[in-house]
Amino acid sequence: MMKRHIFMAVALWLCCVAAMGKTLTLSSPDGRLKAEVRDGLVYSLWCDGKQLMQDCRMGLNIEGEEPLGKIGGSKAGKVTQSVDAPMYRQKHVDAECNTLTLGLGSGVSLELRAYDQGIAYRFVTKRKQDYTVESETAEFNFTDDYTAYLPYTTNEERPLAMAFQATYGEAPLSQSRDLPAFLPATVDCGVAKVTLMEADLEAYPGMFLTAEGTTLKGLFAQYPKETGYWPWRKQLYVTEAMPYIAKCQGTRTLPWRIIAVSHEDREMPVNDLVYLLAAENRIGDTSWIQPGKVAWDWWNDWGLEHVSFKAGINTETYKYYIDFAARYGLEYIILDEGWYVPSSGDMLTVVPDVDLPEIVRYGQEKGVGVVLWTVFNVLDDQLEEACARYSQMGVKGFKVDFLDRDDQTAVEMAYRIAAKCAEYHLILDYHGIYKPTGINRTYPNIVNFESVFGMEEAKWTEHDAQDMPEYDVSFPFIRMQSGYVDFTPGGMRNATKADFQPVYYNPMTMGTRCHQAAMYVVHDSPFTMLADSPSAYEKEPDYTSFIAAIPTVWDETIVPQGKLGEYIVTARRLGNDWYVAGQTNWEGRELTLSFDFLGDGEYEADMLSDGINADKAATDYQRDRRALRKGDTMQVRLSSGGGFVMTIKKQ
Repeated sequence: MMKRHIFMAVALWLCCVAAMGKTLTLSSPDGRLKAEVRDGLVYSLWCDGKQLMQDCRMGLNIEGEEPLGKIGGSKAGKVTQSVDAPMYRQKHVDAECNTLTLGLGSGVSLELRAYDQGIAYRFVTKRKQDYTVESETAEFNFTDDYTAYLPYTTNEERPLAMAFQATYGEAPLSQSRDLPAFLPATVDCGVAKVTLMEADLEAYPGMFLTAEGTTLKGLFAQYPKETGYWPWRKQLYVTEAMPYIAKCQGTRTLPWRIIAVSHEDREMPVNDLVYLLAAENRIGDTSWIQPGKVAWDWWNDWGLEHVSFKAGINTETYKYYIDFAARYGLEYIILDEGWYVPSSGDMLTVVPDVDLPEIVRYGQEKGVGVVLWTVFNVLDDQLEEACARYSQMGVKGFKVDFLDRDDQTAVEMAYRIAAKCAEYHLILDYHGIYKPTGINRTYPNIVNFESVFGMEEAKWTEHDAQDMPEYDVSFPFIRMQSGYVDFTPGGMRNATKADFQPVYYNPMTMGTRCHQAAMYVVHDSPFTMLADSPSAYEKEPDYTSFIAAIPTVWDETIVPQGKLGEYIVTARRLGNDWYVAGQTNWEGRELTLSFDFLGDGEYEADMLSDGINADKAATDYQRDRRALRKGDTMQVRLSSGGGFVMTIKKQ
């Protein structure tokens, strides 16, 4: 049977439609971005007068409906946003944009926005009956064979089902691999970098990208028909899919498609479009949500030394982690995989060696919260009972893992869990999940996301296979545009490029000790790990106290300097105090830091930087103090794979 397609043209308009009605334009408030749409369902994009994208098609294929190609009525406007942003990289977000709403017939319209930070659009439906989306057309056709940074799927057999953890394939668009890539993805267009993202992804599949010449095309997971379970963790996976991507309510909004444009690399980590375009806070009061740092067990393999008990998944070990957390002012510990039998799919039955009520009670006595690991579908299957039981016990939240897909039902699960946990005042750390799309604005109890090639990879990755220091100064520019990153930093066995090797039980990290320390400032991470063993940290109490005292939420964030794939310097303010950190790839470099961002008056800087021997012994660092004033400059040397971090306190 021949399918009938509906292609809805995207029309962008700033003030007025040209007399012939064939060309429509929309510009950003600062005038640097301009989008133009012609009849024939195509749009183009300019930045500072240079055309970046041309003849890009957009549309929907709705089952059983005639194509809609004619643009009806239109309404132009302007939106000013002032958003409170709990747990975000800054306390408050202000923005303005030019807008356009286009009527496309059959109860379908198109909303468009042009910010100084980029262009976004979404489809909106107001219909009496529900509908099925067979496919969506989303093309990004670049004007030249620009360099692209694409994170490809790691599962060639089932490419849309994986953990969303990959380094970036850097190559001209025409030389992209024949594999889907997930978002965010960046294309270097010379005058600016374009990053493709999405926001307000709800009850709809996430978007992947496939490359064809100099064009990137949207690809979406089909709606699940049948599912099965992987036996080890009782993890749900899709065995058969329907011939469509989404089942939609008659009246709803579809996800925003974002084309973020950064004129300088340092603008990239602080792009706010995903957060601004997400649905508003649905849980109301957020005062009960406590961000903070976490003593974590899994990465260091419960690796305690010089204790009188067998370290592992047992009550004595977790009490030791609680004692360590209390001693250094950490807010949480996590009980990672193993506190219930993973293959059982039953998180209501705790293993005999773990006295969970006693661990929670002991944590309360010491001022340390307990967070429990689980699998997405396991929590979802026992959602009401698990939330009720563990919140009443005093558990603070869940680290939820192994979703490993973003079809419509997976996305619905993520929202369902967030809503129910908010009812019970439980925080969430989402692991094994697709990139954030603003759900942390909608449900601020989600305090972190993985979807990053994080520290866990050091346990099994050869340095000649994956260049972690380069990735460390790449993903803050690309992935962090979409939201938080649970990279799980803090490794204490630091190694040079020559010395690194993967070790599962006593893992190393690529780069210096200060490269690791800098992550506590460089990363957007309201709920962040101290990934190594308490035994490793306790050998160096001064260093541990320093990183433990760095905040996890901020009033303001700026990136004074940086270059994608080479280095980054981040500065964050909390109250009158500033925290500044930088990282480099395997290339050592000397940076000149300027402190123009400081307020008036006297400050004192307390800094950790690479030691003089860090190129040979990556654990080497030095600690210095000095007075600072606004406008001062400082030279900082970063070793190969190095970094620095400083606290700057108002006197």
